[in-house]
Amino acid sequence: MKNKFKYIYAAVALAALAGACSEDFVSVDPKGSFLSTSYYKDEQQATAALVGVYDPLRKNTGGFENMVAMLNAGSDDFYAGGGGASDGTGIQNFSTHSLTSLIIPGSFWNDHYQGVYRANVLLSKMSGVNMSDALKTRFTGEAKALRALYYFNLVRMFKNIPLILEPLTTSTMLNVEQSSPEAVYAQIEKDLVEAIPALPTSVDAATGSGRLTRGAAQAILGKVYLYDGKKAEAAAILAQVNGTPGQPNQYGNHLLADFDDLWVVANKFNAESLLEVSHTSAGNSDWGFWGSGRDEGNSLNVMVGPRGYSRPANSTAADLPSGWSFSVPTQKLYDAMKNDPRFEATIFDLKALKAAGKADYIPGYQDTGYFLNKFLPRKTDVRTGGGAAELNYKQNSYVIRLADTYLLEAEALGSGARAQALLDAVRARVGLPSIPVTLAAIKNERRMELAGEGHRFFDLVRWGDAAAALSDRGFNAGTDEVFPIPYVELTGTKLKQNPNYE
Repeated sequence: MKNKFKYIYAAVALAALAGACSEDFVSVDPKGSFLSTSYYKDEQQATAALVGVYDPLRKNTGGFENMVAMLNAGSDDFYAGGGGASDGTGIQNFSTHSLTSLIIPGSFWNDHYQGVYRANVLLSKMSGVNMSDALKTRFTGEAKALRALYYFNLVRMFKNIPLILEPLTTSTMLNVEQSSPEAVYAQIEKDLVEAIPALPTSVDAATGSGRLTRGAAQAILGKVYLYDGKKAEAAAILAQVNGTPGQPNQYGNHLLADFDDLWVVANKFNAESLLEVSHTSAGNSDWGFWGSGRDEGNSLNVMVGPRGYSRPANSTAADLPSGWSFSVPTQKLYDAMKNDPRFEATIFDLKALKAAGKADYIPGYQDTGYFLNKFLPRKTDVRTGGGAAELNYKQNSYVIRLADTYLLEAEALGSGARAQALLDAVRARVGLPSIPVTLAAIKNERRMELAGEGHRFFDLVRWGDAAAALSDRGFNAGTDEVFPIPYVELTGTKLKQNPNYE
């Protein structure tokens, strides 16, 4: 996560995090300054360490193995796409639900445990930092909330995971065992409940954009409760986030008037955003360290762009750089959305533009002629400075936004006047009339509103709809709801593979 407050301490952070932890969650105490007795002695060093805890948030849309591209590929609304059936083996096999422990990209496990590890280290050192009690409380809240978010992703992806709450050492690393999903959810909820009162209700836009607020942590907790089957608790906490449907909430958040404005690259940290991942074109990201955690660009942008895009000089078609044609919208999504007001902001119909002679492209793998417009790269956003241009797009991505929490609360409530008002508000924003609130209506609204943002696969699994929706993609009920644990994590440890995986 590349937050604005990071840059104040960039030099300290780079020096400190160089040896912070290995790619594996079973990291031992590394050599170097990060865990030395002199580190964490003051606010500046603690802030650099906190930046390290935030950093794995970038996995949402950073690097080739990012969450949104991966989760889109496994849903019914997108194909993996790319250059061919072997272009990114992990993403291709998830799209056909044929992952194995050898094929699953290890970073989906490692990067999240790296965030957990860094949070555990910071929490263990916080009492000894020479800084005000108020800042200690805030930093502790941020670290706990981030740890909760990383565990939430881990338990949804892998289900049977170790619950590690202290830094591992050489004497403990090989004795780690998996905890029950129930225990993991209990800890996630505990962390968030403890974090919420410690977090500020707002942040200074100039210095703190991207940092967790009370509303963001409440939104995450509401989502966690819903996944944990605690609908009453979910509805209660989400009501604090959502306030009166269609009106600003207690923190000043509200739905943007124009849905299209959510996807304007310059419209970062807007009023609808509760937590987003910050990307920048100023990091000079390059191939030598792309995907290592040091690159700061939005990789999803170049991934979803059409290959070999061109247009005649007099064309009114969008001016786009070429991309790699991943996250290809399916015909099913096109047909479902074609009469929805959010269609054009979501799906770029290059098939129609080519037929009209307004643009051309080279079809990629699983091409439908449709592309994900929410994250489509634009010529105006191409980096002209250092680093590789295609790795330095600067569009932020939402981890959670208000329309998402409106629909989550409506789902938790199930029926009634408030659930109706929440659904109506999301629809009214795009000019759609009220329809009776039902679970089916909420499901469809989530599909239309959040298409391409990486939520659909987890939604299908939560609803028990994955087997039916993905029957043509090789989905096996009782197996493919979760990922296999990477083989390397099982070797020499007490961890056991998820059922039906080898």
